[in-house]
Amino acid sequence: MGSFWQIKIYRSKFIAYTVFVVTIGLVLGLMTCAVLIYQWIESARNEAVSAFGRVESELQYDTDRIEAYMQRIYSNDRLMTDVRYFLGNTAEGYLTSRLEYSLYNEPLVSFPEDMRAFLYSSMKGDLTQVSLHTENGANIVRFSDSGNVSFRFGVPNTDEIFREKIEKGFVYRKKLSDPNQISRQIGEFRFLIGSEPLFRKILGYKLDIAAAVSSSGEVYMISGMDHGTKEMVLRAAEETRSSGFSSLGGLKNVFFMNFQSTKFDYRLVMLVDLSHLMRQKAGILITIVGSVLLAMISVLLLIGYNMRDDARFLRHIINSIKRVKTADFTPNSPARYRRNEYGMIARELDDMVHELDKHIRTEYLLKLKQQETEMKALQHQINPHFLYNTLESIRSTALLHRDVDTADAIATLGSLYRDIVHKDNIITIGEELELLQKFLSIMELKYPGRFYYQIDVEEPLLAISTVKFWMQPLAENFFVHGFNPSSEFNLLVVNGWEEDGRFVLEFVDNGKRIPEARLEEIRGSLYSRDDAPVRSIGLRNVYTRLSFFYGDAFRMEIENNEEAGVKITVIISKG
Repeated sequence: MGSFWQIKIYRSKFIAYTVFVVTIGLVLGLMTCAVLIYQWIESARNEAVSAFGRVESELQYDTDRIEAYMQRIYSNDRLMTDVRYFLGNTAEGYLTSRLEYSLYNEPLVSFPEDMRAFLYSSMKGDLTQVSLHTENGANIVRFSDSGNVSFRFGVPNTDEIFREKIEKGFVYRKKLSDPNQISRQIGEFRFLIGSEPLFRKILGYKLDIAAAVSSSGEVYMISGMDHGTKEMVLRAAEETRSSGFSSLGGLKNVFFMNFQSTKFDYRLVMLVDLSHLMRQKAGILITIVGSVLLAMISVLLLIGYNMRDDARFLRHIINSIKRVKTADFTPNSPARYRRNEYGMIARELDDMVHELDKHIRTEYLLKLKQQETEMKALQHQINPHFLYNTLESIRSTALLHRDVDTADAIATLGSLYRDIVHKDNIITIGEELELLQKFLSIMELKYPGRFYYQIDVEEPLLAISTVKFWMQPLAENFFVHGFNPSSEFNLLVVNGWEEDGRFVLEFVDNGKRIPEARLEEIRGSLYSRDDAPVRSIGLRNVYTRLSFFYGDAFRMEIENNEEAGVKITVIISKG
């Protein structure tokens, strides 16, 4: 490794590779750990969803059993009668009424015993208390864990025992109506579904911290008391989101899940303590970190080994450059490099120097030929003043013969030619539009009654700099390929407007459409970077000149209109 460490370029490169490998290793390690943590959290989420579904299913089942039992009361006259006896204020009054009005040839019906047999057993111990209320007070039937029944009579409705707390359970209310007059309410049932027997059924799920929270902020802890607190649960319950991450200060971070009940006014809050989760999965995380660290060390050793040979190759490159500086083109590749990639690069370097020498000589000769050709072309150019004088003489002759249209056409042509010759190569779009308008005026005289044009360009575009004489080739393209001499309405429209971040110029005609295959060929020739001959020379020249002038800020689009004709759009980005 020391052979390349002494070379500055390889030393900097090795440091850069080290930073890159360490960064990639850290990113991959963190991403792997994040994916695993996400999977563990998703597993906890699935457990939480299943647990909440189980609770809701149990509550739904319990309320369905209560509804069924209320139907049983209304459908059984003797049971309804016993319920009305139970509304008395004392146990003695209840028993006396039962004995006084019972028939000797029928068995006694006991509302509490019937409820224990039918309701308590079917609800699998979830029912802990049933109270029957009137305006004067309430009588209570309580069920122990073993199913034994106890009574309390004459309890005031304001007694603490009737205060609804989530620690006790969930109260399900049902009105008791007179079967002979349904609109008359004679009491109210309050069925208490106990929290402890209900939530005991989800302790088998893998829940980290779970609690039921009422709307008033009361908390019933289901699991997780060993490393969770009610404050954590209340803070998670205040979140408006149904799930997400929350920081409880310091390094205490949790993933919370809130489930709102559809049957009762409570929400089930479940938390995943991330620090506790990582302690549980520490073995897996350490294995991942060790694997990433080992992979980084291996990659860096491989890079160092390759750089050692690269350093030797660099010395050969330097020697080759020194030979070129002294005009020594004799091949001098070391023998040891002739049978591997380094030897191939050395040979290619020598070939490149030789070809470069040939190319320089060839280009020099071509430049001489080009200059000679340009000189000959200058000698054959027409003197502009001679052309101006000739056009003015023709115009005077036309006016003499009262041919005003011909005179106007010649004047416009002379003005157009004068602007083309004398104006700078860089003009404004407004000046370029003036050149186009003169050309279109001439064409309007050439096709009277058959050609019309319209120019509507917003003022901000008129001051933009552009190259000279690029709009006329686009118009000429319409007269060559799209113009219909037999039609009485050939139209060319030039629109220009400013949008957010760009300027747009649009050339639209109603002439002939371009076949799709030919349209694709034109687009390919416009965007092609090679110098191969193309059929659309005018469009290609315009595209090339504008591309050179505007650079990446320029874009040209060509497409057929829906009904007829072609649309060419020139887009110039701002900035």
